[in-house]
Amino acid sequence: MKREKFGSRLGFILVSAGCAIGLGNVWKFPYMAGMYGGAAFILVYLVFLAILGLPIIVCEFSVGRASQKSIATSYNVLEPENSRWHTIRWLGIFGNYILVMFYSMVGGWMLYYCYRMASGEFVSTSTEQIAAKFDSMTQNPGVLIFWTFLVILIAFGICSIGLQNGVEKVMKVVMLCLLGIMVVLAVRSVTLPGSAEGLRFYLIPDFHRMLDNGIGNVVFGAMSQAFFTLSIGMGGMAIFGSYLNKSRSLTGESVSIVLLDTFVAMTAGLIVIPACFAYGVEPAAGPGLVFITLPNIFTQMAGGRFWGALFFLFLFFAALSTIVGVFENIVSFGMDLFHWSRRKAVGINIVAIALLSLPCILGFNVLSGIQPLGAGTNIMDLEDFLVSNNILPLGSVVYLMFCTHKNGWGWNNFIKEANSGNGMKFPAKIRGYMTYILPWIVVVIYLKGYYDMFSQRGTVVFATWMLIGLAFLGLILNTTRIKKK
Repeated sequence: MKREKFGSRLGFILVSAGCAIGLGNVWKFPYMAGMYGGAAFILVYLVFLAILGLPIIVCEFSVGRASQKSIATSYNVLEPENSRWHTIRWLGIFGNYILVMFYSMVGGWMLYYCYRMASGEFVSTSTEQIAAKFDSMTQNPGVLIFWTFLVILIAFGICSIGLQNGVEKVMKVVMLCLLGIMVVLAVRSVTLPGSAEGLRFYLIPDFHRMLDNGIGNVVFGAMSQAFFTLSIGMGGMAIFGSYLNKSRSLTGESVSIVLLDTFVAMTAGLIVIPACFAYGVEPAAGPGLVFITLPNIFTQMAGGRFWGALFFLFLFFAALSTIVGVFENIVSFGMDLFHWSRRKAVGINIVAIALLSLPCILGFNVLSGIQPLGAGTNIMDLEDFLVSNNILPLGSVVYLMFCTHKNGWGWNNFIKEANSGNGMKFPAKIRGYMTYILPWIVVVIYLKGYYDMFSQRGTVVFATWMLIGLAFLGLILNTTRIKKK
């Protein structure tokens, strides 16, 4: 089958940025900025975004465009003869499926909360009642299943229409609406009485606050957020690179996507943090900020029912943009591996992902007794851990090694592909950094994720999981080096 192509450069940038822009930007970034001292954290974050995220996203785009395939077969096309790079594809394939097993549910939460806000359910409710409403939602499998399946049908419906007429056309509208809603919400937030203190906290660096939080904690938090915000490592960017022609260099396109991703994260902070200060709410409240703290703010705000519904609509669009991007990748697996038509790949995967999402949904209620990562954890925590702490960093290491090492695709092939077309060129002078330093930075992020997850769970548990993490790392590194006999 002839490879589909984007109809416009704007479509490519918005769709690719939409895949990168997710709830990590609009949910995690504001509370991390609140936790680690506001503007000082943001400065460190921006530095790491440039030196860590940008090179890897260029690698992933280059592999996709050169191979004209998804991660399911891109290594097969580009790898040297008799090498084993193609076995890594299963890591990316599994990662995409695991991600939507819980991300579709969270997208359903956002859509449901938009409906609840618009219907006036939170009017005149206390903080305790809002928290109870969130708990009642997670304890009701029927509600979770309905909204999760609705999101799955919407996202796959978009993918079924095709690349240009479905994914590109619809997601351009979704992304432009998302950006427009964000600007409106940000203007409303910064004009609230009492928001000026929040603006100072968010936009003026206070390095004393950075010292109070611990420089190491702030630096690593910024490094991790810069890495994870772009969703790189499991082929999400490669699939859109495979739909791109060679008229533009990939560095310039990647910079545009990173800047758009950063704009969304920064604007989300402008929405959340001034509003928190205006109503005397702690901006470092963690994930509960979205479903408990912010609804409580909207109940106190003039026109809060409207602003709350608009806020959760914006969150739903952010989730939907990622879900559609991942679903498009999943659809391409069937098309590249088994030569299915787009409609057949969509039909099979609607059923598959609907079934695969059930364990995560039931993990909050019927299967809540299953605590796979220790007391207080659930099935969603396990799925998130597999993707965020394993597949994304390990997949990124593989992309870097594949593009820079001579037993992979190699630097010369990578730089030629990255710089094909008009626009900003990738700097050849950073070859040594990308080959010998950047992969180890990602490895440190990977191992620190294990440390943070298990260091407080006892010596035996911690040692066991760190050995498991090292074993996974060793397996991946050996796969990239060993030749078939």
